[in-house]
Amino acid sequence: MRFAFIAAEKAQYPVRTLCRALGVTRSGFYAWVQRPPSRRALADARLLAHLRALHAESHQVYGRLRLQHALRTRGVRVGDQRVRRLMRVARLVARGRRRFRVTTDSAHPHPVMANHLARRFHVRELNRVWAADITALPTTAGWCYLAVVLDLASRRVVGWATASTLETGLVLEALRRALATRPVRPGLLHHSDRGSQYASAAYQQILAAHGIRPSMSRVGDCWDNAPVESFFSGLKVEATPPEGWGSETRAAALVAAHIDFYNRTRLHSAIGYRSPVDFEATRRVSL
Repeated sequence: MRFAFIAAEKAQYPVRTLCRALGVTRSGFYAWVQRPPSRRALADARLLAHLRALHAESHQVYGRLRLQHALRTRGVRVGDQRVRRLMRVARLVARGRRRFRVTTDSAHPHPVMANHLARRFHVRELNRVWAADITALPTTAGWCYLAVVLDLASRRVVGWATASTLETGLVLEALRRALATRPVRPGLLHHSDRGSQYASAAYQQILAAHGIRPSMSRVGDCWDNAPVESFFSGLKVEATPPEGWGSETRAAALVAAHIDFYNRTRLHSAIGYRSPVDFEATRRVSL
């Protein structure tokens, strides 16, 4: 494996330096280069090509577990240690997550609702629990605010909207899109934070008109809405370009592309390493 590492890195560093660092001889390395590759080496090369492709398709956010599950969906079964070894050789690592701006303003005169969800995030049926929240993306023109509505059973984004302000119209648009694409089932629970947008009379009236039961997180507790917080955290790592979000229009386009990728392609551990669309295809409900 040391010779394979040298072969992979010799374009960046002198062979002599790599051999010295790994405790092997140059003659041994060149003799290895001239030998025909073993069946194991050929299999590793094929597997590494799969890993590189899947890592790139995931926007470089898949770690070992998701890469293994993605391989299985393509009919390739491989052990943990082998994947670890090849990822280490190829330097395939998942991009890390960062903290971002808080957008919740709970200092308002509107009534707030009890936390009926109570962190019961494992939901078996679609359209039983929707979770909503807002986040902020820095653009060249200021903040671009994103509101989403997730179905907790499949973790699918069923409604979303962007705007340059935090006014109630932002969350109303995301909710209207969710209502336009999903049926409202009896007993549907809508969970959000205690922000003024969600507690507003306009928002609560739409929920009441559709027979939707509201639920709100406790003050200052982001874990009460962890699935949506996780979605936002992933978006800011996976969709943020190296040069930043750019204009508000470009940010909205990048968000749209990411949500399409998230819903249709990205594997989610909470639903058995499937995409939300694939997961919903297996559920026997009327959509």
